[in-house]
Amino acid sequence: MTGFEELAKQTALYPKEAPLAVKTNRHSLLIGLPKEVSLQENRIALTPEAVAILVRNGHNVIVEKGAGEKAKFTDDEYSEAGARIAYSPNEVYEANLILKIEPLIDGEFDLVKSGSTVISALNLPAHERGYFEKINEKNLTAFGYEYIEDQAGGMPIIRSMSEIAGSTVMLIAGEYLTNADNGRGIILGGITGVPPTKVVMLGAGTVTEYAVRMCLGMGADVKVFDKHLYKLQRLKYTVGQHVYTSIIDSDTLAEAIQRADVVVGAMRAENGLSPVVVTEEMVGRMKPDSIVIDVSIDQGGNFETSRMTTHKHPTFKHMGVIHYCVPNIAARVAYTASMALSNIFLPFLLETGTTGGIEQMMYANRWFMKGVYAHKGTLTNAYIARKFNMRFKDLDLLLAARF
Repeated sequence: MTGFEELAKQTALYPKEAPLAVKTNRHSLLIGLPKEVSLQENRIALTPEAVAILVRNGHNVIVEKGAGEKAKFTDDEYSEAGARIAYSPNEVYEANLILKIEPLIDGEFDLVKSGSTVISALNLPAHERGYFEKINEKNLTAFGYEYIEDQAGGMPIIRSMSEIAGSTVMLIAGEYLTNADNGRGIILGGITGVPPTKVVMLGAGTVTEYAVRMCLGMGADVKVFDKHLYKLQRLKYTVGQHVYTSIIDSDTLAEAIQRADVVVGAMRAENGLSPVVVTEEMVGRMKPDSIVIDVSIDQGGNFETSRMTTHKHPTFKHMGVIHYCVPNIAARVAYTASMALSNIFLPFLLETGTTGGIEQMMYANRWFMKGVYAHKGTLTNAYIARKFNMRFKDLDLLLAARF
């Protein structure tokens, strides 16, 4: 060390390390990312890159230790992005905006602060009246992210997760058709001289669009059924190839299911619960060890024989048919799914900070309010209120009274 350096240290002139200053403003958000504890959920709502952008814009993020590990994002990455790593869930739930994947469970209700905002999946069929009473007792503003709309009237999270589910569902089908999982011992697709695998898709939405692309690429024989002719027409146009399509009320549905090796239910809810279009009798006529995959199980399911399963125990057999009824299929590819979720949540959070908070965001963007089902201890979803005979208040009127 030179004499000058020694003198500088003694006279307090020597530069010292200090945290980099981060700008803050009066609309800064405090966002909590808890570690998921239910249903073998592997996803996380924000990536380290998204956290870094939020921090640079003056917001604060608390990430529970290990929250991103299953999606292959480390605590060090979040820390370097500017997040504070919390070593207990109590610290995370000190945030006034909780962003998570699965709905709150009993233990988490005890931790969340009264008056906070919670954004998560709703998974309506999995809940009873008591769940919504707890939401109201805690005075929470609660969003079901599967119902959040964009300015064009689309549902971006449903679209994104459906793309992933559609691409993944045929890989699942191929896995369970093999002898390795006591399936029928057939390949998903077709080879020279052997009849192709028969696949039936229920619903002509995004899941089916991506699943059909995979089926056609592998040479499978695919048939698509839906209630609406315009959806079938749109699917054929989007896929760009000839695909067998039919209205779901036709007599050909039962025959197609009876001959199928794989049946995928992907009809989404129109009024809270997805339609049941395949009866137990129809399932009983299917080939032994064929497979049913109910992508819509999180909204009730399309099969009378469906019951919710988990990634740990994903299948069960009923009447000799393998049933795969995991509600969070996208969690099988947690890294990809987390990136997709983060890309949707980040712009919304940045705009929320700019407009001045959740209420201001809701008021300024009327299209966004479709995802809100409870606001400050008041149930604002008419369907849920009717289903559980609970008191309902119109969200538009609530917000108009506040502003």
